[in-house]
Amino acid sequence: MPNADWFSDVNALLPGRSAAAGTTRRTALGAALGLGYAAAAAPLMAQTAIHTTAEGLDAGWISFSVQGFEVPAYRAAPRTVPEGQSGLPVVLVVQEIFGVHEYIADVCRRLARAGYLAIAPQLYARQGNPSSYSEIAKLMAELVSKVPDAQVMADLDGAVHWATTHGGDANRVAVTGFCWGGRITWLYAAHGPVKAGVAWYGRLVGEATPHTPKHPVDLASLLKAPVLGLYGEKDSGIPLDTVDKMKKSLAQGSAAAKSSQFVLYPDAPHAFHADYRPSYRKEAAQDGWHRALDWLHQHGVA
Repeated sequence: MPNADWFSDVNALLPGRSAAAGTTRRTALGAALGLGYAAAAAPLMAQTAIHTTAEGLDAGWISFSVQGFEVPAYRAAPRTVPEGQSGLPVVLVVQEIFGVHEYIADVCRRLARAGYLAIAPQLYARQGNPSSYSEIAKLMAELVSKVPDAQVMADLDGAVHWATTHGGDANRVAVTGFCWGGRITWLYAAHGPVKAGVAWYGRLVGEATPHTPKHPVDLASLLKAPVLGLYGEKDSGIPLDTVDKMKKSLAQGSAAAKSSQFVLYPDAPHAFHADYRPSYRKEAAQDGWHRALDWLHQHGVA
């Protein structure tokens, strides 16, 4: 069965320009950047609210091996390590349900301009290419529903290894993610070697399945790193009572769990940070971004 992340993202895709116009723009954008937006993410806004140039950065596609599979990833980093440091702080950037497209790449470049080595692995790469789908139902059934959490954790471990052997500081690693990636952020904060996490509107509860045996509320008490949750009160896919459940679980957990926090934006829907979609809310997105950077600094990642 499709999970709530998918429906949350679908709810954020409001009616807009004609399908033909949207397809034309996506095709042109993908051809120009090599980072196609998934067809399922239409309609796009007339333009993204933010475009971060790669000038002065080391940015582009790399790959790393995990259990014999080459995982593609987009990475962006400053070209030089600040004087007195042995390596750059690292941020894992976990994709929305639509994969690593230009918006996610731009997030990596924004983090690079803030001094981080940011890396966003294509976490569906073994199962398929989300940008090749034009129907939400097929995308849900044929791709994301087949991606095991265990595979995702291993691929993120691989991304950490690549980053920390290519200029990153193994002692300063964080994770952030959006929607599908927001849920993964909570999971990875309970699994991996990170100092902090920032989860953007990731679902917190769900049905246990072979591929998704645990959800954030199940692992809240086991967090190894504190997580900042950035959520919208008008997110129709993530009921506020699930946020309350998560808060209660965190309060009964580890020191990292008890240090975790939520920020709820009263007028924000799902995907309020996604500046290529009509769900974008500039004020909430900007406030969340500043809070995210402050959170990383507060917890020793910066």
